[in-house]
Amino acid sequence: MDEVPITRYARLGTSRIAYQVMGQGPLDLVLVPGTGDCIDAVWEWPPYARFLRRLATFSRVIIFDQRGTGASDPASLEAVASWEEWADDARAVMDAVDSPRAAILGQADAGPTAMLFAATLPERTEALVLANTTARFLTDVDYPWGLSPDDIEPAIAFIEENWGTEEFAGFGSPDSAADPAFVRWEAKAERMALSPTSAGAYMRWRQLTDVRGILPSIRVPTLVIHRRDTKFITLDQGRHLADRIQGAHLVVVPGANIILYSEPSSVILDAIEEFLTKARPNTQPDRALAAVLFTDIVGSTEQATALGDRQWRALLESHDAVARALVGQHRGRLVKMTGDGVLATFDGPGRAIRCAFDLRDALEPLGIAIRCGLHAGEVEFRDNDVAGIGVHIAARVLDHACGGELLASSAVPLLVAGSGIDFADRGEHELKGVGALRLFAVEA
Repeated sequence: MDEVPITRYARLGTSRIAYQVMGQGPLDLVLVPGTGDCIDAVWEWPPYARFLRRLATFSRVIIFDQRGTGASDPASLEAVASWEEWADDARAVMDAVDSPRAAILGQADAGPTAMLFAATLPERTEALVLANTTARFLTDVDYPWGLSPDDIEPAIAFIEENWGTEEFAGFGSPDSAADPAFVRWEAKAERMALSPTSAGAYMRWRQLTDVRGILPSIRVPTLVIHRRDTKFITLDQGRHLADRIQGAHLVVVPGANIILYSEPSSVILDAIEEFLTKARPNTQPDRALAAVLFTDIVGSTEQATALGDRQWRALLESHDAVARALVGQHRGRLVKMTGDGVLATFDGPGRAIRCAFDLRDALEPLGIAIRCGLHAGEVEFRDNDVAGIGVHIAARVLDHACGGELLASSAVPLLVAGSGIDFADRGEHELKGVGALRLFAVEA
């Protein structure tokens, strides 16, 4: 247990993701890395190493560097990886170590990724531990905690100017900032994880994250741990999570540090051990957060009449073949063909958006124009079908889409914020059987 684990690599497409595994407990525990985490640095700070080794006494601990950080392959700053890609990193590492299910621990700015992983992949999530984290980093009309929107750019400028220096190292850990050894190590760890420019880019994306809408969709056993006096992610933000995740248990511990491994870490470790050794879901989950995509061929009746049955059937077969291929390429689930369209689900809306645009472009040379409707919400899986209000909303959104347009519900922009996907507000529409809902056209 005193040795540093061997670093290995999981493959995801052409990328390689660095990971380490330690412990042989009955439960797997995956630590979702925060912006400044780096697996090669954690073992150089004894309190962090002791924290991980204690976790490894009751679980098999899996840590990794997400793409773009530390020892893993880089990610383009022009297209910073979204939570969907980071969830893929965790899943790829779990696959590499033969872990079908694991408890997921997300702390600080990694919390939203952990929440979305649990909501979209409940079949891979044994339990969820959220520590000193939040569903949203910015204030809102009904959310008084966090930075104001006007503070984003000054905060990013501060990070880019001071990242990896001793001036910044104690910023989120005031209880440890007086320790010169900690400050030197933390500054080095930041430099090993990310460059200042990369840190600014990642933090800009993180600050735009808002996953409040998916909290009721988290149905795995959940523990929320929060230090009482944290300044930048406050205890009220932790309480907000515990109040809105079904059955979540809140544990408040002393201190102002965002990091978990500073004292009193034993209280935190005891809480995690007690929770994980008792937490077991009662049944296999049949509900999950998903992006639901409907497509429809524009003017299908007129086109079928003009072509005749034989040619129309051949055109539909070409449409179906292209749709099957593209949904698979974008890691979606093709639920069914709807006669002149598609119903498919995806782990996240970013992947669904890319699939919809690729499908539109691939069908155009065949003389097929489509329109698309997209919603992100909770769905129920029934054998080879899906059901629930999330499916109904996506279908009603499609009703309002024009030819060549991808129209999305208001839930979608929040889940892809900062990804570079642009939306045009189409205003409120009355959706049959659903009510009024604001819709957005996906522009690029």
